[in-house]
Amino acid sequence: GALLAVTLVVRRAFCGFACPIGAISEWLRRGAARLGLPGPRVPERLDRALRLLKYPFLAVILWLTWRAGELIFRGFDPCYALIGRHGEDITLWAYVVSGGIVVGSLFVMMPFCRWLCPLAAVFHPFSRFGYARIRRDAGACVDCGRCARACPTAIPVDREGEVRAARCIACLECLDACPVPEGRALSWGPPGPSRRRWSPAVLIAVLLAGVGAAVAATYALPAASYASERGERPPVTATLALEVGDLTCRGRATLLTYFLERDDFLAIPGYLRLEAWPAPGRGRARIAFDPSAARPEDVRRAITEPFFDAQLGLWQHSPFELTEN
Repeated sequence: GALLAVTLVVRRAFCGFACPIGAISEWLRRGAARLGLPGPRVPERLDRALRLLKYPFLAVILWLTWRAGELIFRGFDPCYALIGRHGEDITLWAYVVSGGIVVGSLFVMMPFCRWLCPLAAVFHPFSRFGYARIRRDAGACVDCGRCARACPTAIPVDREGEVRAARCIACLECLDACPVPEGRALSWGPPGPSRRRWSPAVLIAVLLAGVGAAVAATYALPAASYASERGERPPVTATLALEVGDLTCRGRATLLTYFLERDDFLAIPGYLRLEAWPAPGRGRARIAFDPSAARPEDVRRAITEPFFDAQLGLWQHSPFELTEN
């Protein structure tokens, strides 16, 4: 929510200043250009068609997530693979996608961000109505085209009076490229006839405030990144909050579910719900159960004791260590 509010003020500045995938992609293309690797110009009509791909991509992700009850894209997300400690819930496809981004970025500026990023599709309608915009004064412009060539998302800034394109990432590269001094030809700020100019410091301040609010909300109102439920909820439930050693990713949370839903002599009868917050080293888990059918000790033993996996034909030893939360 905080990032969407930021987008309503400074467009897709998160993409231009904070996204690690966008930054790496930009660095790769700039480095390749310095080494003399050519970057083919993508025709405007083809670029327009490719930009549409992220919307059905987002729709498929949302549909599969709704069907599966968990975030399907997590295992394929190159950003999650980059910052997620390469946990068991990251699939090989995440590295395939990452490799594709690396190769594509050697030739085209920020291809994933422009054409496939589902977060960009979410930002799009908010960025369209973003408050701050790039403005061009046709009277002061010398028509050199440097601003358009500098734009990483291929916006024809040199043909616009006011950049309204939702794909603007507010990177201000066009302003840096403009040879007309003192922002007389290009400026950045609120729309309208006042021609007020904002300092880039305003953009950074708004972006930092939004990201800070998002991080604070994550800690103040933590939502479980993994949830699993079995059976019908009884009128009364008991909850056990635990710190779980080696609960480092969603793959480990899935393994924890296997232990909780075991079918041997340590099986937990009745209703059971697991909410998990994986984290480096030790994660947190909240387990709801039917107190008339099981005790907290039963839940702890189910997690820590080995069980025989009939499907695999072997004993599964528990990697988890428990601490009361």
